[in-house]
Amino acid sequence: MVTNSLVYEKAYSFAIRIVKAYKYLKDKQEFVLSKQLLRCGTSVGANIAEANGAISDSDFSAKMSIAYKEILETKYWLSLLKDTGYITNDVFEDIFVDADEIAKMIYSILKTTRINKIVDC
Repeated sequence: MVTNSLVYEKAYSFAIRIVKAYKYLKDKQEFVLSKQLLRCGTSVGANIAEANGAISDSDFSAKMSIAYKEILETKYWLSLLKDTGYITNDVFEDIFVDADEIAKMIYSILKTTRINKIVDC
């Protein structure tokens, strides 16, 4: 499991950045895209936290899969916010790099988990 893991810590820090971005966007009177970003950007860490309490390997894999999908969705909303001029390229690049790193970490965990499951069969 990933209790107190690097991916959990990065996802938690990322969620804090997303909340701050949401506050910034709300101040700019942008409510729809920012709400989507807030929902999925904070969901990543929440799903990793749920994976920590998984009752089986398949439950763990399912929660981590959701976390992976949520970080991909977050990357989509970040791109859309950049391309519509709500965030600058610099802000986008800074936060997108973190999202991409988390996505790669989660993908690696899923790949390892699924390979181990196949080997155990």
